[in-house]
Amino acid sequence: MTQDISNPRRRSLIVAAGAVAAAPALFNIARAQGGPIKIGFPVPLTGPFSAEARDQVRSAELAVKQWNAAGGHKGQMCELLVRDTKLNSGEAATRTLELIEKDKVNFVVGSLSAATQLSINAVTRERKVLYNSISQSDTINEAKDWSLYTFHEALNPHLTAGAVARYAFPKFGKRIAYLTADYAYGHEMVRGFQRAGKALGAETVADVRHPLGTADYSAFLPRIQALKPDILVLCNFGRDLVNSAKQATDFGLKQGTKIITPVLLYTSRLAGGADAFDGILGGTSYYWGMEDKIASARKFNDAFRKAYDGDVPSDYGALGYAGILSVLQAVKNADAVDSTRVSIALRQLKYDWYKGPQFYRKCDHQSVQSVVIVESKSKNMKNKNDVFNVLSIEPANEANLRSCEEMGHKVTT
Repeated sequence: MTQDISNPRRRSLIVAAGAVAAAPALFNIARAQGGPIKIGFPVPLTGPFSAEARDQVRSAELAVKQWNAAGGHKGQMCELLVRDTKLNSGEAATRTLELIEKDKVNFVVGSLSAATQLSINAVTRERKVLYNSISQSDTINEAKDWSLYTFHEALNPHLTAGAVARYAFPKFGKRIAYLTADYAYGHEMVRGFQRAGKALGAETVADVRHPLGTADYSAFLPRIQALKPDILVLCNFGRDLVNSAKQATDFGLKQGTKIITPVLLYTSRLAGGADAFDGILGGTSYYWGMEDKIASARKFNDAFRKAYDGDVPSDYGALGYAGILSVLQAVKNADAVDSTRVSIALRQLKYDWYKGPQFYRKCDHQSVQSVVIVESKSKNMKNKNDVFNVLSIEPANEANLRSCEEMGHKVTT
């Protein structure tokens, strides 16, 4: 059963089967066997990332429905509590604190911002509650922000930007300009491109930064065009990516310059349209069109289509699905619902929920996974969802991540 989510401040999607026991008074008892397994899900349902966040909610809801339909853990059902972070780090921390102290959640999964996931992690880490982040960040895995209870299901900027650079720079040129959203996501993506580009002989001709939520890019594009870069990298996300792609296309930047982006979002492509995104390539954690070659993708897509009137899941939506299922599988493997034992089980998990084999790296709990390189198309589309060509898939490989030592983790042999 799903409660109304129209109130963004007290949003709560509850997906449960059977009766829900009344919450016990004591904090620890609330997490004991017998009651529902509660997972808090803070995401930015309002703001420029709202389309991606709503897809995360749909996929998380599907994961919980499947878990409950299969009997849960020894009959113990799961309950999903969604909260709107409003893409604000303070709001994210407040909602997470409420989820832990008032709603007595067992675990937290969510976030869709490099900044808000760090504030969520600060709250969960202090209270020793397992948190599985489903948004890109390099920082969350670094020793200064990490704990036994911190997991990162999403790709990270170093891995994503590196994969796109390794594919695009040798093909399209070495003079690179960046149009960068001026916050952690944009900064980390540029760093990832530059580190990979150094080995490829790439040169940064400009890093032009814009505020999060910019609507008009006319002040930035002439400067970039005057530099005549081989490649323009749009290091932004969500509505920012849609607006900058449209305006760069209208401005004529595609003439002589290849436009790429670290994360080419399915939702952004649908919102921006075929013409604006035509020929733009980028990385993604998932594309539904992989179903012809990957059995788990087909299974996930079919379940999503059945649940949502024929729709297909998006890349960031799929992270909501995997982030929930990984935690719930760890509950089964640990035969427990306390964060310490479930964290230990989760760090040992090997899984394939929707895209092929994945596992969490032991030193920092980063999910090691493939990166898909896609290019937007405007012709020969089989249906409205057939928006990308899959150009390449870089296989899961720990060697493509920053080393554990570089991130401040002590590694023992």
